[in-house]
Amino acid sequence: MTANLGKIDRAIRALLGLVLIAAPLQNLPPIWSNWIFAFASIGIGLVLVLTALFQFCPMYRLLGLSTCKID
Repeated sequence: MTANLGKIDRAIRALLGLVLIAAPLQNLPPIWSNWIFAFASIGIGLVLVLTALFQFCPMYRLLGLSTCKID
């Protein structure tokens, strides 16, 4: 797995992922009271956090994209 996520991309993914994980746990806004939305949000948040941690996005690989700067 070659890194294909840059620093800004990773930061945005990590922040958004943490928000998507925390929102249903605090039920803010009340849309998260539906368990389907809550589990979907947590799942998507986990994927975003994991891609940020591993610096690799499989979807970017399939599309041939990279935000990682090569020095």
